[in-house]
Amino acid sequence: MRGQISAEMLILLAVVLAIVALAAAYLMDVGKKAGGEVEERTEEILGGSSGGAGAVGSECSSGNDCISGECEFGICR
Repeated sequence: MRGQISAEMLILLAVVLAIVALAAAYLMDVGKKAGGEVEERTEEILGGSSGGAGAVGSECSSGNDCISGECEFGICR
């Protein structure tokens, strides 16, 4: 009969959909982890609240390089 889908085709379709779902879940997990790592690295580079560029004790050439705006003897105060 025309237009009928056999049981084997349904099983094959279910397997393919399951593989696609697993791959999508894996890629979403990898994306979340990579996004978190990028965010952490960005905080490190931009000098987040835990120190870094411009924090007290870091090197500077002028007050504009420091969060406090005070550069004394090449060190942020």
